[in-house]
Amino acid sequence: MGCCEMKRRTFLGMTAGMVAGHGALPAACDARVPDAWAPDLWDPGRPYAVRAKPLRVLPILMYRVAEKREEASWKSWGGVQTHEAASAEAARIQGELNGLSSRAGFAVSLLPLARLTTVEEARGLAGGDCDAVLLYPAGGSGELLRACLAVSDNTTIFVRHRSGPVYYWYEALSTRYLQPRPKGASPATSGMPHPVSVDDVVVDDLSELIARLRAHYAVRNFIGSRIVALGGPWGKYAAEAPEKAKQQYKLGIVDIGYEDVAKRIQGVRNDRRLVSQAEGWADALAALPGTKFETERRFVVNAFLLYGVFKELLREHDASIFTINRCMGTILPMAQTTACLTLSLLNDEGLVAFCESDFVIIPAGILLHYISNQPVFLHNSTFPHKAVVTCAHCTAPRRMDGVRYEPARILTHYESEYGAATKVEMPVGQEVTFINPEFATGRWMGIKGTVEGNPFYEICRSQQDVRIHGDWKRLLDEVRDSHWVMAYGDHLEEVGHAARKIGIAWDTA
Repeated sequence: MGCCEMKRRTFLGMTAGMVAGHGALPAACDARVPDAWAPDLWDPGRPYAVRAKPLRVLPILMYRVAEKREEASWKSWGGVQTHEAASAEAARIQGELNGLSSRAGFAVSLLPLARLTTVEEARGLAGGDCDAVLLYPAGGSGELLRACLAVSDNTTIFVRHRSGPVYYWYEALSTRYLQPRPKGASPATSGMPHPVSVDDVVVDDLSELIARLRAHYAVRNFIGSRIVALGGPWGKYAAEAPEKAKQQYKLGIVDIGYEDVAKRIQGVRNDRRLVSQAEGWADALAALPGTKFETERRFVVNAFLLYGVFKELLREHDASIFTINRCMGTILPMAQTTACLTLSLLNDEGLVAFCESDFVIIPAGILLHYISNQPVFLHNSTFPHKAVVTCAHCTAPRRMDGVRYEPARILTHYESEYGAATKVEMPVGQEVTFINPEFATGRWMGIKGTVEGNPFYEICRSQQDVRIHGDWKRLLDEVRDSHWVMAYGDHLEEVGHAARKIGIAWDTA
């Protein structure tokens, strides 16, 4: 029977814990945005919650029952060659999966394990209601393997060497059945979906398995994302970027004009109840430990009014991702503040919010958000030197690990000396992951680094000097005056797997 006919058993992982290693884990939730202007719409004590769909995974145990024949070779390699051995292996798999779901760090729904020995049984699973297959090929023919691989292009293969009874396909997997790795940084194929490759094989390692499933989860939530683009989309030095995002990634970009938003902003500014509510939120923000206001309080209050307007737009358009164009000009006289602090507030609760509406970098930012299950900081890059780059923008989130609020000074936006923006102090020694896209050409570079300091240069307010890991001189050929995205932790492996599945060439420094 197909996956869609199976009764689901759901295990919801709590977000952001496993990779970053935090103590308290914030919650996952569905993709809907709550009603705007509820009294508790903004609550800094509410757990960080990523609005995402769970990954529905179908585990399959594939095996062959060997029949003894006299004076003949009658069995292949492998420790699962009877129904009794398969039952024991199924119990082992189920126990591992139960433990995996509790430590995954993202929302995963595990369907009941399918045990099969025939091609017909495998073909019966095709077209079911699952997002990914987790295949355990303990034994069986090449024809059976191909039938199992045909159930879903989003398949991860787990084989045993030392973690249990050795699998026949630990020896027999090859490029006869699996796509080889691409040469250099080129993607193995273009477009979606991506066939199963040698990179989709995991031997024994449950942590590595979680990383593969995390990539599937991120792709599931990335493809087809809906994004409210106030002031319309564009691409820095790449006019084709928004159209490429629509075509290749199926992103639903909702183009919102400023005329309607100007009326909304004026309406909330004239509503005494909403103004009072925003004033209360500003007081609550000021009371957060490590928070210091160094701009006029009215700019902060107006940033909360703008927050309510943006939440209205997200709810009306069934989206959890927001970006704003002409954010250093058009919005200022309308809102009588800047959008910087507002975007930071949205990111800190689990939404995705970026300035500048740059669709060269926004797809990478969305994917990194779902990989990390944490806020993502979109920032300008600088010229690398002696393994150091400076990252700076005025919209940094404070809850970068998905749990705690980093210390922050609330200042004006740098270029305008107006409004409210965050200067976030990231911990010295914090490991971070960057993505640096090569415009809209389909090649992304991944970079790891460590925060060395939070200086206060005459540049955008949130700024970090970061020491690059690896061959930093490779970045000299990647200087493009472009935006990067940053997240806490090491996510290069997961982003690389996810990038391949969306047709991106992935390279690392």
